Amino acid sequence: MQVSRRKLAYKVSIIFLFCTGLACARSALSDEPNWQVPGRRTEAPQPTVFSFLPPTRLPGALILTPTPDAPHQVPRIRGKEEKYVVQAGDSLGSIAQAYGVSIEQIMEANELSDPNLLNVGQELRIPVPTPEGFSSTFKLIPDSELVYSPSSVGFDLAAFIKGQKGKIAHYSEKINDQSQDAAQIFQQIAQDYSVNPRLLLALLEHQSHWLSSSSLKTAEQNYPFGLINKDRKGLYHQLAWAANQLNYGYYIWRVNGAASWTMSDGRVVPIDPTINAGTAALQYYFAQLLPFGEWKQAVSQDGFFKTYSNLFGYPFDYAIEPLIPLNLEQPIFQLPFERDVKWALTGGPHPGWDSGSAWAALDFAPDTDTFGCVESDAWVVALANGPVLRVGDGLVIQDVDAASSPADGFEQTGWVILYMHIASRDKVKNGTYLKAGDRIGHPSCEGGISNGTHFHIARRYNGEWIPADQGIPFVVDGWVSAGTGLEYEGTLERDGVIVQAESGPSEKNKISR
Repeated sequence: MQVSRRKLAYKVSIIFLFCTGLACARSALSDEPNWQVPGRRTEAPQPTVFSFLPPTRLPGALILTPTPDAPHQVPRIRGKEEKYVVQAGDSLGSIAQAYGVSIEQIMEANELSDPNLLNVGQELRIPVPTPEGFSSTFKLIPDSELVYSPSSVGFDLAAFIKGQKGKIAHYSEKINDQSQDAAQIFQQIAQDYSVNPRLLLALLEHQSHWLSSSSLKTAEQNYPFGLINKDRKGLYHQLAWAANQLNYGYYIWRVNGAASWTMSDGRVVPIDPTINAGTAALQYYFAQLLPFGEWKQAVSQDGFFKTYSNLFGYPFDYAIEPLIPLNLEQPIFQLPFERDVKWALTGGPHPGWDSGSAWAALDFAPDTDTFGCVESDAWVVALANGPVLRVGDGLVIQDVDAASSPADGFEQTGWVILYMHIASRDKVKNGTYLKAGDRIGHPSCEGGISNGTHFHIARRYNGEWIPADQGIPFVVDGWVSAGTGLEYEGTLERDGVIVQAESGPSEKNKISR
């Protein structure tokens, strides 16, 4: 049986109720706030003052119950050999991850001598996983400590880092020719990947003692999150990798998409169905780095949990549950372009940020026969009312709580929209209050990786990426997004009319307001 890895990955995602993620991995520092839309005066509502501080637990006080999830319906571990045809962009590691086996097992089954030599169209035998032992049942963190959730609003990241005695307090690094200190790096990764900065700090301390020590080994200095890879050297690249792994573990668990973890030594361990998504994220992360014995210690009460508790206290004191309310509905959104201007739906549901998150995003491109990265005068407009919270390299983040209730001005709370690949020319300023239909900027190739002028939109709620084809439909002007089972493929449908996502303009993918 030949199976596409991308199709296999989506078999996981089609039952995903609340997940997502895109391959835009950079963001610049924000501009100073400006609450006026260019060209006219706009009165902006004052942001609600919001402060979340965890309760202080006195000795003998009741300990909150860790994330009372019902047991998940963990899929069965594959019981027969399969065949896979290598596609462009595949690596042996990504294939092994998708099938729950080790790289070494695939190499042995196919008599491969070099894991880096794969040819597009090459057929591989995928051996049957051989699970051993049992996974940990111990819950490490609540889900709200994994995502960039309301629980992080009261956390002063810069002050916390400045108060540490270790290397982190005085660290700086050049990113895109700009010097950034550790607090700026952590803030950027936390926002872009939507991962809680407290969790990332605790993980850094657990892995390499950057918070408590200035005398570090060379590997700890260069690869502080444990991935030894010359292309991932330095805090920024290590942190981005770690955040992406945490997202993958979190969202794959959200869709009941994993039956086992594959350790660095190739051992396959069945996952206990009673853990929560935040715990799954950490179990997956440590599985990428550690052999089974060390992994079991890391995910125990005496491992990472102890490190986190020493820094921030009992993690479940920060719990916000449910993070995604069962009755949550999307605000009313319009299509993100101006009336009577044709666009093309070029990307159906796909990751909102990097490869680890769920399929929260849709892509649109100007309706033109010109291909590649070219300047466009077409305008991307706001889906709904709300202030611009952050701008960066190709990026605009808008708080759209105002579509249903007053905007509070925080990226971690309520509904937020990511607009990506927005050109720097004519781009809206940070702090501008937008009404639905107000201009944001022009589509481009700026920010992340792109081979053609377009823009990318994705939703988050309380810091969690919300998929474009699941339980909370992505609806714009009555058009409802749906997936087909393959990344980037999908449709928008309204009143029986279907617009189909295709990589270039065609009669099937044109859409307008």
